[in-house]
Amino acid sequence: MREEFRYLCRMEHAKKRILTGDRPTGKLHLGHCVGTLENRVRLHRAYECFFIIADLHMLTTKNSKEDIQKTAENARHLVLDNIAAGIDPDLATFYLQSAIPEVAEMNTLFQNLISVPRLERIPSLKEMARDTGKSEMPYGLLGYPVLQSADILCVKGELVPVGKDNAAHVEVTREIARRFNHLYGEVFPIPEVLVGDVPTLVGTDGGAKMSKSLNNTIYLSDDSKSVDKKVMGMFTDPNRIRADIPGRIEGNPVFIYHDIFNPDKAEIQNLKERYQQGTVGDVEVKEKLARALNAFLDPIRERRAHFEQQKGFVDEVIYDGTQKVRKEVQKTLYEMRKAMGFVTAWRSIERKATDRIKTHSSSASDTTL
Repeated sequence: MREEFRYLCRMEHAKKRILTGDRPTGKLHLGHCVGTLENRVRLHRAYECFFIIADLHMLTTKNSKEDIQKTAENARHLVLDNIAAGIDPDLATFYLQSAIPEVAEMNTLFQNLISVPRLERIPSLKEMARDTGKSEMPYGLLGYPVLQSADILCVKGELVPVGKDNAAHVEVTREIARRFNHLYGEVFPIPEVLVGDVPTLVGTDGGAKMSKSLNNTIYLSDDSKSVDKKVMGMFTDPNRIRADIPGRIEGNPVFIYHDIFNPDKAEIQNLKERYQQGTVGDVEVKEKLARALNAFLDPIRERRAHFEQQKGFVDEVIYDGTQKVRKEVQKTLYEMRKAMGFVTAWRSIERKATDRIKTHSSSASDTTL
C-alpha cells in the first residue's frame, strides 16, 4: 500500500526532480533549516524528491571506523529531522548513498571530465579542510563536487536546493553534464540551483556559520532548556559591558536570529531601538529570542517524537527509498555506458568469445561421438 501511494503521488506530481541531502554526521540544526530545509518543505509536494544520506561524502572529513559505525544511527536522525521539519515521507525518497555502488562507477567516469585547477577554485573545499583541522587537501575532498555530480545526475536531478556554500558545487555538475552530453550524446538534464533565502546562518558564537564541528549549533531536536541555555550564552556586542551602553545590532547574532525566527516584528523593532539607545539589557533580548525559538521548534519536536515512537518506521523509509533509487541508477548507468561505447565494446568481445566457446563445445561433442 505504501509503494502504491508513493507511485500515485509521483504520477500526480510528475514534474521536475529535485535532489539534495546531508552527510550523516549528526542531527540537523537551525543552519540547515534556513539553508535548505525550508526549500525542501516548500518544494517537495510539487516535485519528485530524492534526499540523499551522503555517507560516502562523510568520509572526506570523518573516515574512522567509529565514524562509519555511527552511520545507521545518524541516518535515522537525518530522516527524522527532515520529516519533523515538514517533509512528508510518502512524497519523498530518502536513500543511503553507500548502498548504491553504481554511483562510484559514475564518479569514476565523471572524473575525466573536469580538471584539478577547476576544482581547486571552489572556496568551500578549502574551508571544509580547515574546519576539520586538515593541513592538506585529501584527494576525496578535492573530488567531493565530482561525486556530488554523480549523486545529482544518477537520478537525473533537475533542481538542486542547497545552501550558499554548495552553490558552486552544483555549477561543477552543470559543467560535467554539458561536457558529457557534448562528447557522447544527450543523456543528462542540466540541473538548476536554488539557494535558500537566508543561505547561511551565523553560529551562536558569532564567529562563523553554524556548524556541528564548531560546536556553535542549536539543534532542531534540542529541548527547551537546552535552547534557553545556548541562547543565554550567545555572542552579542563585545563592547557592550552594561545595559545602559548603546549596542550594535548590525552583525549581532541575537538580532540576526530574531529577524529570522521571531514572527513578532513589532517586538523586534522595539528591542532594536532600545538596544541602540542603551535602555534594554542582553538578558531580556535573549530571553525573548529563546521564547521565539522554542515556539518555532515546538511543532518540529512534536513531529519528531511522533515518528520516533514508531519502531522501524524510519528504517523502512530508508530501505524502500534505497531500493527504488538503485533501480533508477542502474538504468542511468546503462544509458551512460551505452552512450560512451562501453556497452558496444563489451558486447563485441562477448559475442566473439561465446561464438568460440560454442564452436569448441560443438567440436568436443563431435569428437566424443
